[in-house]
This record gives sequence, structure tokens and C-alpha cells, in this order.
Amino acid sequence: MTLTSTVPPRVRVVEVGPRDGLQNEPVVLSADARAAFIRRLAVAGLPAIEAGAFVRPDRVPQMADTDEVFRRLEGLRGPVLSALVPNRRGMERALACGVPEVAVFTAASEAFARHNINMGIEESLTQFREVLRLARDHARRVRAYVSTAWWCPYTGRVAPAAVVRIAAALVEMGCYEVSLGDTIGAATPREVSSLITQLTETLPVAILAVHFHDTRGTALANVLAALSLGIATVDASAGGLGGCPYAPGASGNLATEDLLYMLHGMGIETGVDLDAVAAASRSLGGALGHPLPSRYLQAGPPGGA
Repeated sequence: MTLTSTVPPRVRVVEVGPRDGLQNEPVVLSADARAAFIRRLAVAGLPAIEAGAFVRPDRVPQMADTDEVFRRLEGLRGPVLSALVPNRRGMERALACGVPEVAVFTAASEAFARHNINMGIEESLTQFREVLRLARDHARRVRAYVSTAWWCPYTGRVAPAAVVRIAAALVEMGCYEVSLGDTIGAATPREVSSLITQLTETLPVAILAVHFHDTRGTALANVLAALSLGIATVDASAGGLGGCPYAPGASGNLATEDLLYMLHGMGIETGVDLDAVAAASRSLGGALGHPLPSRYLQAGPPGGA
């Protein structure tokens, strides 16, 4: 493959396994186990790790003790740790734990927003303004997710104009980055290219990230499409863990190992040790009681090296 001049020489990998990966697992790990997993990922050199979520424990019991996880990670050097927060209460909990960065999440589909966060898109944006105000007051950066950026499990294809409007609103209120989610893994490279092209008519490409699920085997192809347009931040989940309880049929996130193998093979720098990420995933697989879906974990390095 010939790289074009727009493909970035270095990609920032945002590790979402400890939050997005684990939140859909039937096994609820202890705070100690989650913290140990995050420490292993930090040793691998990942620059950003989403370590948990301050959400309602009755809705996402896997994240119930995120406060304790962050206490166990005090003093950890290396990655920027972040947590998902849905509202002011979640932000207050994050501040109490000294979380340096938070993320907010909404959807480009009204139906999915109501299923996933129990509120409409406009209501979610209103709540985020209070989160952003607290973040500014306490010098915290805020990242944003826009799920169902291409397809919704309830209403089908999502209009690009809806994504552009929501992403622009999030940036205007102070989010430093917007991650575009292919929540049900239905997007194709042409659709990815089309949406990013439309977004970059309004927003700088440097503030956009991508978050692909591999439900239909198109995640890496979609990453290539995004890279060719200058996207330099990609979300991934160690071991390929993940899914979404409110997206029927959605399987795991793009595996961090699979992403790293492709990027390194293309000569793109990440600063991340692939073998160390694989080791962290394997250690987690035993605790979860099932093999992880990452293709790299299943196949190993070529030639058995």
C-alpha cells in the first residue's frame, strides 16, 4: 500500500478497554483487578487510557467502583487517565478522585440517545454545558463521544448533517476532541471518508478521532480510510473487548493489538509496545473466563516470533 502525504506518521492510540471493553462483560471485576489491568496497559506505553466511568451502578454495575480504581492508580506515571461522566454528579465524583480528564457521550441518533443515556440529544448537550463549566473551573480537559455516527440500530443510516451539527456544538462548548463512533460496526470506508470530509469543512481534522467496532470486519479498513484524511487519533480496546448493551448485535471494539500490528507494519509510530499490550490482554482473559476476540491474540506474531 502506498501511503499518501496526508497519512500521519504517528498515531495516538486511546485505550478504552478498561471502560468500554469491560462495561459489557457479565463478569464484574474487582477494583484491584481493574487497576492491575490498567497498570499493565500503562507499562505498554499507551498514551491515554479510559480507566472507568462515573455512571449509575444499577445501570452499569461493572463500573460501580470506579472511585476505588482511581484511588489505586494514584501516582501512576505515563498515560493520561480519563473517565466517562454523564452529568454534573458524575463530574463531581471524578473531581473528588482527582481524575485529570473526563469524557462526555451523546449520539447522532435521537432513538439511540434515548435508549443509551435515557435522554434526548438536546437534553444531553444541556447537561454537558454544566460538566464543561465545572471542568473549566477545575482545569480539566473534556473529550466527547458521538456514537452512532454512521448507523443506528433502531433507525438505520444516520444523516451526516446531524453528526456535523452535534460535533460542532461539542467543540463550541469546549470539548478538545470529538471521537466518532461506529457503534454497531456497520460503516464502510466510503461512508467513513464521506463523513470525515464533511466534518472537516467545519472542524479542524486535528480535533477528530475515530472509534470503530469490528462487528462486520470493517474496522481496520475504516481506520485506513480515516488515516488517509489526516485523522491521527484512534480509539481501541485491548483484546477486542466491548460492545454495547443498547446496540443489539454490536460486537467488540477494534482490538488494540490488531490496530498496533497494522500501524507498525505500515511504518506508523505509536510509542506502544504491542507485545506488552497482548500480555495485558491475556492476563485479563483468564479473569473474564473466556478467550478474547483480538485476531492478533489468536494468531500471534507471524513466524511464531
